[in-house]
Amino acid sequence: MTVSLPTTAASSSPDAATVPLNGVAPLPHLGVIRVAGEDAATFLHGQLTQDFSLLDRSEARLAAFCSAKGRMQASFIGFKRSPTEILLVCSRDLLAPTLKRLSMFVLRAKAKLTDATADFSLFGLAGDATKEIAGGAHTVWAKADFGSANVVTLYPADGQPRALWIAPVGEPAPVGTPLATELWLWSEVRSGIVTLTTPLIDAFVPQMLNYESVGGVNFKKGCYPGQEVVARSQFRGTLKRRAYLVHCDAPPSPGQEVFHSADATQPCGLVAQAAAAPHGDFDALVSLQISATESGTLHLGAPGGPALALQALPYPLLLDI
Repeated sequence: MTVSLPTTAASSSPDAATVPLNGVAPLPHLGVIRVAGEDAATFLHGQLTQDFSLLDRSEARLAAFCSAKGRMQASFIGFKRSPTEILLVCSRDLLAPTLKRLSMFVLRAKAKLTDATADFSLFGLAGDATKEIAGGAHTVWAKADFGSANVVTLYPADGQPRALWIAPVGEPAPVGTPLATELWLWSEVRSGIVTLTTPLIDAFVPQMLNYESVGGVNFKKGCYPGQEVVARSQFRGTLKRRAYLVHCDAPPSPGQEVFHSADATQPCGLVAQAAAAPHGDFDALVSLQISATESGTLHLGAPGGPALALQALPYPLLLDI
């Protein structure tokens, strides 16, 4: 079953229809963890929220790494470069502690984890560049190989196709109209998919960022840290928060509190990801109490802070599976 976002405000950003999202953007904010060895897939299968044991060379996975309490420590886009090598793309600011923590669980598994950020170049493809470089339409999280480069199809932003391009350092960069990294970051917010960063460690179970609705959680796979908490949130009706898209005039920042007009004593949510919109305002993804979206007004940073306007998510939310 799916549920739509309550329509309590404007349904689209004023920039979305007027700013062309087209070109090739460098992605210096992302890093790469390489997991190599014959047990790479089975090791990750036992640590992350998605199924890596059945991962083939034509698909990627959105996945979270959780604590024993089910709280997200990192998020990844993961895919196989070879039968014994998996790359995990994540926010560069939390790569080092995540690599250290994941490595603690390797034990006897034949898998070696390393920081491979310096070995790869990453670019974002948007609009016509996606079609010209990666060919025709692909399903979300599909992965295709173009020589030594790998291209993963991402969720679109305001109807514009997007993809992640990754190749060994030294390979020619994808050819296309240059796109500013800042515009790419805005498209990430507009796509509705949160990439976890350092201020958000331990703040959310995956469903609070809609990960079960966008292919980030597999409820049929085996155990992983925090699985019982994640499953209980899904099946026992204990989930009280979801991620929503908002627009505002003031700059939000990850981890910043959000307040509801009906309760000035405590926050009703947190900013999960934010970016400047091209015309000087801002868009953000915020994890909110579901009840806070039904009426009243939302405010950034304080009960009387800048107003947040709810917008329509670009995908339906799952109520159950």
